[in-house]
Order: sequence, then structure tokens, then C-alpha cells
Amino acid sequence: MKENTKLKLVFLLFIMFCGTSFGQGNTKFKVVLDAGHGGKDFGAIYHGFVEKNVALNVALKVGKILEQDDNVQVIYTRKTDVFTELSERPNIANKAGADVFISLHCNGEAKKAAFGTETFIMGPTKNASNLDVAKAENSVIILEKDYKVKYEGFDPSKPETLTATQPEATLDNSIDMASKIQDGFTNTLKRKNRGVKYAPIWALQKLAMPGILIELGFLSYQQEGAFLNSEEGQDDMAKAIAKAILAYKKEHSTGGGTEYKEPATAAVTPRQQPAETKPADNRTTETNIAAEQGVVFKVQISASGRLLETTPANFKGLTNITKDSSTAVIKYFYGATPQYSEAKELLETAKEKGYTSAFVVAFKDGKKITVQEALKK
Repeated sequence: MKENTKLKLVFLLFIMFCGTSFGQGNTKFKVVLDAGHGGKDFGAIYHGFVEKNVALNVALKVGKILEQDDNVQVIYTRKTDVFTELSERPNIANKAGADVFISLHCNGEAKKAAFGTETFIMGPTKNASNLDVAKAENSVIILEKDYKVKYEGFDPSKPETLTATQPEATLDNSIDMASKIQDGFTNTLKRKNRGVKYAPIWALQKLAMPGILIELGFLSYQQEGAFLNSEEGQDDMAKAIAKAILAYKKEHSTGGGTEYKEPATAAVTPRQQPAETKPADNRTTETNIAAEQGVVFKVQISASGRLLETTPANFKGLTNITKDSSTAVIKYFYGATPQYSEAKELLETAKEKGYTSAFVVAFKDGKKITVQEALKK
């Protein structure tokens, strides 16, 4: 009897372990909310508005909204006014196996004339104002002990020495997340849209998942600073951010959950439909499946805030260029084919032309899906 009791106990423990390890807990979409600065690091201070306080308040409000969805797990890099080292912020996200990393900050500038929202992704830039943002955000490491050793000799006053190391697909998802954030600020809240931008930001470079840094606005511009410092302003910004995160989750996660809704949302511009192409006569089984399912493969060659004419002169001689300008960042694509094998050939052509970071993307009925989904039989 004792032996049977032990066996039953072991069996019950095994069932409990399986339920914990493979149950709904592991299907949750993990969002890391990183409230910038904190503790001895005040961030930007203008007109009595303090960046660390605004960032924390908005982060907590975003988290409160997201936590209403049982399929979302929110992880904070800080929930109180404490100093969290810069290196610890991406570490928290990486250890948690997060799906997205959202860092919240506020801007400031000496002339006190600039205003508007902007969102940054990791990448090189020669733009002086973008580099200034990177310097400001990277400079917090000097408050840490032995930072020169800890950060391997990195000089925060020279952010351009950082190089982007994220995979192309991860970078593309970061752009998509950033675009949704900016679109929400612009379309719903009518904030000035300063765009999605590249900047060599140390925390974003160390992430193993899509990550963005949001500059909620300029505290140095008194009217905008007052808005961001107010309860109403923080609520509005938090709602827009949460809505964008849930929209991103809906597109990129296979888990369930509800879509955040708020009254009087602005109309969404539909995505451009992919050009129709006639399949070749020598299609493979893989191609037949893709064509029957309405799948089109394209090669994404670039993404930027610049609106360009789709002429060969603007794309190193490449023809059959299309663009998706429905978000803050305009994406440019080369070619369109139902054949994945042909798309890979187009990719090689694009890389030979100098688009070394190009990659294949897939669309089904005009909506972007993963290449893996497109090739499922």
C-alpha cells in the first residue's frame, strides 16, 4: 500500500509539473515595460517636469491596461523610483524570454521649441539629433561603478561606435511595433509625429527580441511638458501605447486574447494590396500551395521615413518596386511572386545590388504573415 501511495504521489506531481510547464502560462505574450531613468538618475528636467516620474507613471498605466488581458504577461524593469542599471534592463527582458521590449522616455532640448513624439529602433545614423538622443540615453552608465570595464570601454559620448546586431526579422518587427506606436499617437491623440528613427542605443542593441525606445514628448516645451505631466495626458499616452502593443500581438502572436478598444478611434488606412502575378508553368508543389492560398512572396529591401518614387533610379536599377506607406515607416519591396524559390532568387539579386540586409516576406490576401506560415502544407 505504501508503495502504491508513493507511485500515486509521483504521478500527481508529474501531472502538476506538466500543467505548469506546458499549460496556458507558457502561451502568454510577454511584454517588458522599461520606465527610463529612476532613483538618482532623474533624466530630463524642465519647468518642474521630471522625466523619471513621467516615464514610470505611463509605464504603470500601460501595464495596468495590458494586465486586463489574461494572455499577456507584463514584466517591469522598475515599478518604483529606484535606479536600475542600464545593463540590467535588457537582461531582464532576455532572461524572461520576452516577446517585446518597450522603453519609455521623455525628450528635452535647450531651445525649448521642439515638440512631438518619436520612437527609436536600434540602428546606425548620421543624423545629429538622433545621435543626441542616443548620447542622452546611453550617458546614464556613468552613474554606475566601473562602467568603463562593465561596458567594455564603451564611450557614451560616441554612440556611433555601436553596431546593430539584431537579425533582420527582429529588426523588421521592431519597425512594425514602432510604426504602430507612432500611428496611435498621431491618429488618435493628434500628437506631432516626428517619426520612427534609427539610433545606436546601448540597451536596444543587447536585446534578443524586438525592442523600441519611445520618446513621449519634450518636457522642455512647456505646453507638451504640462500635458505629459498631467494625469489625463499620461492616461491618453498609456492607452495609445497599450492599443498598439495589443495590435502588434494580434499580428505576431498565435495566442488568444482580446483587442484593446477605445471610443472614437481614427480610421485605419488599409495596407496596399500586393500586385497580382501569374504563376509560371513549371510551378512546384510548394508553389501550388502558396498560389491556392493567395500567398505572395516579396523581398523587403528597405524601410525608412522617406517617401520615394518607385523608379529604378531610386533603387539601384531594380524594377518592380512596391511600397507600403500605411505606417510611419515606409517599407519598400522588390518583386512579387507565388514561388518561394523564385523569391530567394530575387533576394540574391537584391543583395548583389547592395541591399545586404534584404529578406523575404510573405503576404496572404494583402496581410503580412510569416514565411513559415506561407509554406505550411
